[in-house]
Amino acid sequence: MTGITVDVPEDIAKRLESAWHDVSRGALEAVALEGSRDGTLSREQIGRILGLSFGETEAFLKARQAYLAYDEEDFKSDLSGLRQLGSR
Repeated sequence: MTGITVDVPEDIAKRLESAWHDVSRGALEAVALEGSRDGTLSREQIGRILGLSFGETEAFLKARQAYLAYDEEDFKSDLSGLRQLGSR
């Protein structure tokens, strides 16, 4: 793994420590969450970064309201694919 260092003012670091207790883990979760929301990271990558199973990753994202981007066009595409499979 590659380590990433972030410098923040000391007063902010203390505030994060009091809120998160483990600032490194909190920062890692924040990066993973933003990566999910902006589409930079896949769910599989988020799980690897955080050391979570598939189910744990889904629970992590759900608890933070980071839902899978799935719209009507995705649904239509999936439905078409399923229909093609069903006709074989």
